[in-house]
Amino acid sequence: MATLEISKDNFKDTVSKEGIVILDWWAAWCGPCRAFAPTFEQASEKHPDLVFGKVDTEAQPELAGAFEIRSIPTLMVFRDGILLFNQPGALPAAALEELVGKVRALDMEEVRREVTSRQAEAK
Repeated sequence: MATLEISKDNFKDTVSKEGIVILDWWAAWCGPCRAFAPTFEQASEKHPDLVFGKVDTEAQPELAGAFEIRSIPTLMVFRDGILLFNQPGALPAAALEELVGKVRALDMEEVRREVTSRQAEAK
């Protein structure tokens, strides 16, 4: 599956759906972003059942600001609408594969219980 261009118009619909969504926050002027792009594209082709999206921080400054993107590339992973991973820096292909495997293996019922518990504690 090719990567999707993510904007403020389709962000919420994309990340809130069931399944795994991996986002690459990037900009055209960013050397590490350009270096990571082929790795990200290859992963999207290897895992067609996942959504791989790219958020251009220059074209989407409001979205980048809302998520406090301070360094690019930044990688975010959502599963079933829950943000599970948020880290700046490009990952090597093997590390990206390992991350995909770990996210696939998660017990989402356990994750939901943990989120609910933390939300209750915060109140």
